[in-house]
Amino acid sequence: MQQRAARPFRIVVLGGYGLFGARIVRALAGDDGLELVVAGRDAAKAGALAAELDRGGARATIEAMALDIDARGFGERLAALAPALVVHTAGPFQHRDYAVARAALALGAHYVDLADGRDFVAGFAALDAEARAAGRRAISGASSVPGLSGAVVAALAERFGRLDAIETAISPGNRTPRGLATTHAILGYVGRAYPLLDRGHWRRAHGWQSLRRLRVPGIGTRWLARCEVPDLCVLAQRYPSLCSCDFRAGLELRRMHFGLWLASWAVRCGVLRDFARHAPALLALSERWLDSGSDTGLMQLELRGVDREDVPLHLRWRLVATHGDGPQVPATAAIVLARKLARDELAGAGAGPCLDLFTLDEFLAALDGYAITTTIEAV
Repeated sequence: MQQRAARPFRIVVLGGYGLFGARIVRALAGDDGLELVVAGRDAAKAGALAAELDRGGARATIEAMALDIDARGFGERLAALAPALVVHTAGPFQHRDYAVARAALALGAHYVDLADGRDFVAGFAALDAEARAAGRRAISGASSVPGLSGAVVAALAERFGRLDAIETAISPGNRTPRGLATTHAILGYVGRAYPLLDRGHWRRAHGWQSLRRLRVPGIGTRWLARCEVPDLCVLAQRYPSLCSCDFRAGLELRRMHFGLWLASWAVRCGVLRDFARHAPALLALSERWLDSGSDTGLMQLELRGVDREDVPLHLRWRLVATHGDGPQVPATAAIVLARKLARDELAGAGAGPCLDLFTLDEFLAALDGYAITTTIEAV
């Protein structure tokens, strides 16, 4: 008796031709046994990417579909695609609800998003009962934070007897691509107050303030400023011994970094009330300077505490991406999760942030072939 061939694992990538969505699609296009649907508002862009991958010898089946998550009838159109997994890259997520995730679960599909909105990711466990009832995984924050940052902390935490502090920094190279959704998300918290765990107390911080200078051998000096990201909540909950959890990001060009810093004071003082609405204009301005700076980006985590002998321990993990490969990092957690779900390697069901779902080694293996290096050192 002949065995029936396994049914292809069908993945719908919302925003599939965008900055991160296209990288996810390109990576998965080389996998056997997958059906990929490049979906988004612009049918022409979706079709162009699908056609390019077909001509390039994709091993997965590639389709294109015009699909607007904000349009009436979205749920019905998504149902017609019969996805096994929905990957949501169409940010910004800061002011979105969980309608797309709920639509995916209602169809019996897994769901993964690249959300970087603190409240969105921190509150995502509200869908846990729905995900368990559907027998599916719903995962939020499959990006640099908390996806990669959480994997780094998990890999290093075993060296600590007590973990007291986590400080994360990200600084992309100016010559790497940037997207409107990311720009909109950043401008949304510039100058805004948010709670921050600092030396055992929750206190108020402000977006893109508290400047700090970071010197990295071979790269030079990068300026950083505070940002509101999911890690500030989800890592503090995951590691209850923490007294401090902080995150900063920076723009390589000082004119851009300090321009945002000045704008943060205008927002904080009430002069600018809706800075995020200027995202298209500011993105266009930044693209006029794409020939300045470098194509080198970095991400760094510093962990402090005591080791198992109660001796102070300070570890620094650093990732450096050159040749413009930095944007591959935020896309990789979703790639790893899609492959694990397609291979039925992610047991269980439920909804929550992207923590403890893959190892740091699994993440770095998916970056093989890119101009990305990592180091760990005791400071």
